[in-house]
Amino acid sequence: MLRQLMAGGAISVGNIMIHALVMTVVVRASQIAAARSTSSRNLYLITVMVVTVSILMAAHVTEIFVWSLAYGFLDVAPEGAELVYFAFVNYTTLGYGDIVPVERWRVLGPMTAMNGVLLFGWSTAVIFEVLRKAMRREMPVPK
Repeated sequence: MLRQLMAGGAISVGNIMIHALVMTVVVRASQIAAARSTSSRNLYLITVMVVTVSILMAAHVTEIFVWSLAYGFLDVAPEGAELVYFAFVNYTTLGYGDIVPVERWRVLGPMTAMNGVLLFGWSTAVIFEVLRKAMRREMPVPK
């Protein structure tokens, strides 16, 4: 079990690092866009949110690919299993159950799900903050 926890922990930390990098880019880009924006209020809000969510979705897909590469390296899934699909199902906590990890790696599925839930929550917080700042920029605060 220790081997599973260490492997899952290392993969999770790698994904947290990816997410931290992407979050920094998203926040900085939204700050730059706010400073430079001359477009209409609605177009600005739409653009900021579409770009923010698209970048975060790309980050999650990248993190899922990291899990699928780890599954392949560690030989986690049964022979012939589609590793990207398996990682998607675990990361999103969908859990169809049509593919299950080999017994010696069965803890990695829940660890993948835990990593996905935490990173989805983090993304939600950033989306909310970017929207809040974009709205604050557009709406004067009463004195």
